Amino acid sequence: MRPAALAYALAVTCLAARGSSAQAFPNSQPDAAKQWYLTQDNAWSAWSTPPTLATVKVAVIDSGIDAGAPAFVGQIAGGRSFVGGSWRVDTDGHGTFVAGIIAANAFNGAGVAGVAFNAKLLIAKVLDSAGVIPPGAEADAIRWAANEGARVINLSLGGLRDPNDPELDGYSRSELEAVEYAYAKGAVIVAAVGNGTNAPSHPWPFADYPAALPNVLGVSALNEDGSVPNFSNRDRVYVDLAAPGAGIFSTIPRNLEDSADDPGCAGDPYSNCGPAEFQTGDGTSFAAPQVTAAAALLLGVDPHLAPDQVDWILERSATDMTPANGCGDCRVGRDALTGWGRLDIARAVSFLRERVALPPNDILEPDDDAGNQARPLDNLPRTITSSEDYWDDASDVFALTLHAGKELVATLSSREHAAVTLRLWEPGTVRVQTAAPGSLAARSRPVGGEQQLSYRAIRGGVYYLEVLDGSPSRQRVVYHLSLSDRAMPPAAPAPA
Repeated sequence: MRPAALAYALAVTCLAARGSSAQAFPNSQPDAAKQWYLTQDNAWSAWSTPPTLATVKVAVIDSGIDAGAPAFVGQIAGGRSFVGGSWRVDTDGHGTFVAGIIAANAFNGAGVAGVAFNAKLLIAKVLDSAGVIPPGAEADAIRWAANEGARVINLSLGGLRDPNDPELDGYSRSELEAVEYAYAKGAVIVAAVGNGTNAPSHPWPFADYPAALPNVLGVSALNEDGSVPNFSNRDRVYVDLAAPGAGIFSTIPRNLEDSADDPGCAGDPYSNCGPAEFQTGDGTSFAAPQVTAAAALLLGVDPHLAPDQVDWILERSATDMTPANGCGDCRVGRDALTGWGRLDIARAVSFLRERVALPPNDILEPDDDAGNQARPLDNLPRTITSSEDYWDDASDVFALTLHAGKELVATLSSREHAAVTLRLWEPGTVRVQTAAPGSLAARSRPVGGEQQLSYRAIRGGVYYLEVLDGSPSRQRVVYHLSLSDRAMPPAAPAPA
């Protein structure tokens, strides 16, 4: 993980000197008028001229890219195919479209401008020739991207989530483990929440995986008027942000161009030159890369930001969507359609400029489930300090080895006095979110403003202590957890 301390670079000092009302530098690309989303994102409103930012590697895990297109000259750091064929070739077009939103050359005088002009792309091809993304390929690609130094990973893909029907639910342990591996190496993970057109009903009330995994920014779509299109999945917890996702204009591969009907499309085509699905440019797949690009810009300003701090800045700087600004179905405050609200890059940058107090980096993450996803805590007694965010990371899980006959004593305190409780799960628990009630060994109780739990182990093994945040607060909860174990005297024999 990156260090928690924020080392504000010279670029931040220069930004502070300019003040927060700097006029945005213009999008001078020929198709700027078609990039209405760049204006709504306030993508460059923090700067009057293009600033000097740190280069940030951004992984696009998708269908590959048309690597030879002029829009991507000098914009690609590397790539790899996980499904055969070349990552430099994109016969589907989806990956090239997504990559263009993030990092199409913004200053080459042709076509569109990518939102993150400081991004260098890492391309992972995971869509096979049958149009399918093998789960193993996606997981391998995420790990590869993290090992290649990606600070942001874009996942404009998804598997159906249905908590009410295990037969339909697409939860993947390998996907979770890959995401957590990348997060632990310092990558911000951004995913589309999915389109209800691929679900049993429309709109669908649950975000897709991997958007519905811990520590992943789930992004929904907005129309130009601020409303949420029906195709954009809803979710009370896992929709974190919204960004424009209808009528998006971007790059397509040259092999999909229709230059016969429009000679102007030849050579360096854009979505108006391609198949119908790209001409409309609708989907949460095209909203997510704008958030990905925003994360790259923030990391360009301050490379020392940890992933959870980037997530927090993007969420808490968002513009709340309500009926007053176009979202008739949204309520005031965080909601299931747009999460914290519409992406606002300029305001996110201003959080750094104005040195808004950021939450401390949680160095114990990831620690989100039982098994190898839990954080080992041995050598008791000990006290740890950690944090939780109800919306992004509501559960921390720690692995504790207890011997038969020993008693575990756990005490949790928090300045926020939030609804944080403790649950202890039996050895063999695989997933705390779906564990059978009989696997619960003990739960805490409130004592004098703290949560206390004590449990005498009937059998030895690895137990899982879960810290669960039940308070839907805007603030992250920082807690202190004290743990000890002690041998207990044998129970007295029962009277004859």
